[in-house]
Amino acid sequence: MEESIGSVRQLAATSQEFARRLLTIGENRLELLTVEVQEERERLLHALLLALGVAAFGLLTGITLTAAIVFLLPACSPAAVLLTLTGLYGAVAVYLCRRLIRLLRDWETLSASIDQLQKDRACLEKILA
Repeated sequence: MEESIGSVRQLAATSQEFARRLLTIGENRLELLTVEVQEERERLLHALLLALGVAAFGLLTGITLTAAIVFLLPACSPAAVLLTLTGLYGAVAVYLCRRLIRLLRDWETLSASIDQLQKDRACLEKILA
């Protein structure tokens, strides 16, 4: 009888230790997740501000370049020069749009957290098997 009580107490102690470890792992992963979310938010804000600056100054550069080319080529028709530049700017816009689509398609959010959770699951499966 005492042997069964001892094994029940040992099982309870083991279960409590397992639950504590599981909660510690969960807490650590939650902290990792919050840190990664903060880093992603800061990285996204930084990228957005840089993109906004590039767009603004790129637009100013394009307008100035277009005006300069139209004034420097008076022998050609201004309409032909503007149409040529429109085609060139359009090609660059299509190229940049395709790069943006590829970047968004390959974007992995919280990849370190997902990898760590997969490792934790494999470790728990190994322990429980």
